[in-house]
Amino acid sequence: MILVTGATGAVGGEVARLLAAEGPVRILARRPERVTVHGPDVEVVAGEYADREALDRALRGIDAVFLVTNSPKEPDDLRVATAARAAGVRHLVKLSMMAVEEPGADDFITRLQRGNEEAIRESGVPWTFVRPRTFMSNTLSWAKGIASDGVVRALYGDSPVACVDPRDVAAVAVAALTGTGHEGRAYAVSGPEPITAREQTAHLSEVLGRPLRFEQLLPDRAREALLAKYPRPVAEAFLESAERQRAGAKAAVVPTVEELTGRPARTFRTWAADHAESFAAADLGV
Repeated sequence: MILVTGATGAVGGEVARLLAAEGPVRILARRPERVTVHGPDVEVVAGEYADREALDRALRGIDAVFLVTNSPKEPDDLRVATAARAAGVRHLVKLSMMAVEEPGADDFITRLQRGNEEAIRESGVPWTFVRPRTFMSNTLSWAKGIASDGVVRALYGDSPVACVDPRDVAAVAVAALTGTGHEGRAYAVSGPEPITAREQTAHLSEVLGRPLRFEQLLPDRAREALLAKYPRPVAEAFLESAERQRAGAKAAVVPTVEELTGRPARTFRTWAADHAESFAAADLGV
């Protein structure tokens, strides 16, 4: 039995779907009504990481855990790892980020994830870290601008990133959860090619069948937009990350997806074609 957390997100939801197609899976969800993976072998437990009683209930009889955390303040990785060790869990697979292994990355989010990884290492639970590059699905944040005036607005339109399809990240995580010999390993996960925001805009234009224009944001405007959505340390971390991408730090391609799944990583164009309806929904105001 495998426990999946983060199942209402892009990666956790796909992990749960893939596992449910093969056998029993349990999902821990703070809001169970938002879980979209269902079936006779899918069990959903209501609870959150700060609730040790709910954690113990979710971990009872569990062999492996897929862990997704995102709080900038709460020690959720430590909470889950401590409870997992007490429950006798044999393997914890954590969704982390590729920047943690890059010495030049020292923003707030990267430091936080480094600390989370260390907490899991020290817990004594056998671990695997899945460290993806930027998700292709982040471009869904452009949907409203595309719908309103056919414009994609982003920082540094010519800086490349080997962004990755969340479905491929999930496939790597499932391989680690269900295979053998992955304990103590950290897997960097990228897409098959570096691509710029201008190039992504061109692909979206072709997929959606409408002209799109790229407009580069000035840093101050980007900071203003980020501060409207995130706490300052998180917003500043995104800006620092963008500067690293501008310097070429995110362009490297790694073969992990093919090595662990036996197939190539999906291209951005494939991801865009598969999610065209999400951009169309924005056009309709959905």
